[in-house]
Amino acid sequence: MQPILDLAKKYNLVVVEDACQAHGASYTLDGKKMKAGSLGDAGAFSFYPAKNLGAMGEGGAVTTQNAAAAARMKLWRDHGSSQKYVHISPDGWNGRLDALQCAILDIKLKKLDEWNERRRQAARWYQERLAGNEKIITPTVPAGREHIYHLYVVSLPDRDKAMKELGAHEIGCGLHYPIPLHLQAAYRDLGYCQGDFPVTEAVANSVLSLPMFPHITEDMVDYVCKELKKVA
Repeated sequence: MQPILDLAKKYNLVVVEDACQAHGASYTLDGKKMKAGSLGDAGAFSFYPAKNLGAMGEGGAVTTQNAAAAARMKLWRDHGSSQKYVHISPDGWNGRLDALQCAILDIKLKKLDEWNERRRQAARWYQERLAGNEKIITPTVPAGREHIYHLYVVSLPDRDKAMKELGAHEIGCGLHYPIPLHLQAAYRDLGYCQGDFPVTEAVANSVLSLPMFPHITEDMVDYVCKELKKVA
């Protein structure tokens, strides 16, 4: 974030953080530990059920210290309405978060720090057990950052075969994400094709998300790693 913020300051740009998978993650900026979503001009969070802080349905939130931006976004979430039956902008949609989701999130928010620490512990177990295997590339966390491991993603050759083999041993894995943006049909008009972004394509073909959730046990991680090392 530091070089991004420096670039934004130089060219008078606005920085919007995509913090949708980073509830509680932190970054040390100018010697101060700051949470994701508080570093730029605004931050976006998702409350999709599978996130570290998830509701029981769709939902999300925006954080900002800019009062004018906050007021504008409040209009956008409610049909451009400043108060009931008063619409001062044609821009907007029904983006209100319902009370039931808020109640669930309020309860789960109190557990977020504990659950994030459990994820970090699981990540440490993975790191210890997969260390030294040249075919399995594990995540690294530079100094001054605090990861919350919404996902634990490794890279390995013949990913699809490994995923199939793990599945045969009742180990569920995920692909985040199998098709790069430049190869998505939605962006076909940009004219890109296979081979234009070789590094991106190589990563998309090799990444595998291993089981990661707050209540995963050390025995579960042991089992995953044992089977993964067999097929890697």
